[in-house]
Amino acid sequence: MPSILQTTLILLASALAGVLIIRASKLPPILGYLLAGLVIGPNATALAADSNMLKNFAEFGVVFLMFSIGLEFNLSKLKSMKNIVFGFGASQVFLTMLLTIPAGYLLRFALPISLPWHVLFALGGALAMSSTAIVVKGLAEKFELDTPHGKNVIGVLIFQDLVVIFLLILIPSLNKNSGDMAMALSIAGLKISIALILILVVGKTVFSSWFKLVANMRSRELFMLNVLLVVMGFSAVTEYLGLSMALGAFMAGILIAETPYRFQVEEGIESFRDILLGLFFISIGMLVDFHVVFNNFYLVVFLFLGALILKFVIIAGLAKRFGASAGEAIRTGICLTQAGEFGFVLIQQIDQLDWIDQRVSQSVIAAMLLSMMLAPILIQYSDKITLRFVKNEWFNQSLNLTKIATQSLKNSDHVIICGFGIAGQQLATILEQEQIKYIALDADPDRVSDASQAGKSVVYGTSQSKNHLIAAGIVRAKAVVITFQNINESMKVIQQVELLHPGIPIIVRATDERDVEKLELVGATQVIPEKTEGGLMLSAQVLTVVGVPIKRVLRRVTQARENRYGALKGFFPSFENDDSESSNSPRLHSVKIKENTQAIGKDIDWLHHESGANLHSMRRKITGSHSNYKNITLDEKFSFQEEDILTLLGTPDCLEKAEKRLNKIRV
Repeated sequence: MPSILQTTLILLASALAGVLIIRASKLPPILGYLLAGLVIGPNATALAADSNMLKNFAEFGVVFLMFSIGLEFNLSKLKSMKNIVFGFGASQVFLTMLLTIPAGYLLRFALPISLPWHVLFALGGALAMSSTAIVVKGLAEKFELDTPHGKNVIGVLIFQDLVVIFLLILIPSLNKNSGDMAMALSIAGLKISIALILILVVGKTVFSSWFKLVANMRSRELFMLNVLLVVMGFSAVTEYLGLSMALGAFMAGILIAETPYRFQVEEGIESFRDILLGLFFISIGMLVDFHVVFNNFYLVVFLFLGALILKFVIIAGLAKRFGASAGEAIRTGICLTQAGEFGFVLIQQIDQLDWIDQRVSQSVIAAMLLSMMLAPILIQYSDKITLRFVKNEWFNQSLNLTKIATQSLKNSDHVIICGFGIAGQQLATILEQEQIKYIALDADPDRVSDASQAGKSVVYGTSQSKNHLIAAGIVRAKAVVITFQNINESMKVIQQVELLHPGIPIIVRATDERDVEKLELVGATQVIPEKTEGGLMLSAQVLTVVGVPIKRVLRRVTQARENRYGALKGFFPSFENDDSESSNSPRLHSVKIKENTQAIGKDIDWLHHESGANLHSMRRKITGSHSNYKNITLDEKFSFQEEDILTLLGTPDCLEKAEKRLNKIRV
C-alpha cells in the first residue's frame, strides 16, 4: 500500500500531466483532471487505489468552490437579472427534473432498467446542472459574455449554483412519504433559518469589526489564516446543524463580498481553491469503472444522447419563451447542454443513499463526462450549427452589418472605437468636443441601445469580426482605438485590423506595462498602460503640490495626458462591467418620455427633486421629422415634452426611481 507521500506525488504528477495534455489541445483544465482520475483510478492502473485521503481533499474543493460563488454573489447584479435568473433559470432546472421522470420511464422500453420516480427526479437535478467553468471559459474566448445569449447563459448558471444547496437538502427527503417529507423539509428549513440567523445576523455583527482588526495587523499570512478560519468555521456550523458544509462556505462568501476585502480574499484563495477543485475532479474520474461502462456501452450512449437532446430542447424552448430569437435560443441551448460540476456532487449524494446500482451510476457518470468533453467543441462551433438550423440567421447578421454600414457611410477619416465601456465612452466624449467623427462597436445590446438613444455613434457589433470592421468603414478610418481590458481580445482585434487596413494607427489600452511589448509585436502603434499613465498623473500632482513651476510640470507630462484623466463623470453600464469602480457608482441612462405621462410640462428642478437624478443631456425631436433629433442646451428654460430623450446621471437606485416617475401615467 503506497504511503501518503507516494499517493500525493502520484496525484500531483498525474494532475500535471493530464492538464498539460488537455491544455495543449486548448481544452478546459477540468478535463485534464478528469483524465488523470480515469488513468490512476482503482479501475484502471490503480496507482491511487486508496482514495480516502483524496475524497477528503475533494470535499474541501467543493467547499471553496461554493465560497468563491458566494464572493461573486452580488445582490445588485442579481436584481438586474432577476427575470433571467429566477424566471429562465428556475424554469430550466425544475422542468428538467420533472421531464426526467417520464423520460426515465421510457427507458424501460429500450433497456431493462426500472427506477422509482424519486430517483429519476434526483437524477434530473444532476442532469439539470451545467459546467460554469467550461461555459464561461468558452464564451469568454469567443467574447460572447455580453451578447444576448451570453447573458441568458450566465443567468441560468447563477440559478444553478444557488439551487444546489436546496437540492442537497431536498434529495434525501424524496423517498419518504408525504408527511415525513414535509416534516424533513420543515426541519431543514428551520435549520437553514437558524444557520442564517447565526451567520448573517450574529456573525455579521461580529464579523466586520473582527475582519477590520485582523486587516489592521498588516500581515498577509494572518489575513489568509483568518479567511480559512471563517470559511471552515461557517462550514462547521452548517454541518453541525445537519446541513451541507458547502452552505456555510457560501454564506461566508456572501458576508466577505460585502466588505472592502473581497478582492484581496479572492486573490489569496484562488490558487489552492483551484488545486482542491482539481482534486475533486480527479476523484470523480477515479469513480469510473471501465469494465462496467464497456459492458453497458449502449446504456452510456443512450444516456449521453438522450440527456443532451432533452436538455437542449428544454433550454432552447425556454429561451425562445423568454424572448430570445431563434438563433439566440439555439446558441443558449448549445452552451448549456453539458453536465456540470455540481451534477457530480448530486450523483455522489444519490450513490451514498444507495438508490441506484453501480451499473446505472457508472453509466450516468460516463455520459456526463462525455458531454463535458464535447462541450468546448459545441461552444466553439455554435455559430456554424446555428446557421444550419435557423434560416433567417444569415438575414439577421446581414441586417446588423447593414446597420453598421449605414452608420459609417457618412464618415471618412473617422475613429473606430472597439468597446464602448467607460474608457470608450470617455474617448467618445473628447472626440465629440473636438468635432471628430467616430463609430463605436460594442457587443452589449442594452448598452448600445441606451447610448445610441442618447445620440452616441455606437452600433452593435463584434470588434474581432472581419465583416463588422469592414462595415464600420475600416478602409476609410483614420485610426482604431481598442479599449478592452483583456489583452488576448485586443491582440485578436489588432491582427484583424492589420489584415484589413495595414498601417492604420492602432491605439490600445493596456492594464500593465508588461503588456506593451506583446501588443506592439502584433501591430499596435501606441499602447497606453493604465498603471504607467496613472503614475505620471500622480507625479504631476505631487510636483505641483510641492511647488514645482507649472511649466516645468507640463514639460514632464503633456497637456493631452492631463485632459485624458479629467473628471469625466458617468458611463453607460453593461451587466458585466468589470471595470466599474463599484456597482453603485454614478452612471448614465437614457429615458424617452411617453405620451400622457406626468413628466410632460415639468422642468429640471422637478426631475431632481422627485428622484435625485441629474439631467446630463437632452434631445428633442425636430418638428415635422419622424426620427431626427436635436440637442437641447440645458441652460435654457424649457419644459419636458412628449418623445424627449433625457440622458440621466445618477446611481442605479436614483435612475430606476427617475424612470418610474418620468413615465408615470398622468391621472
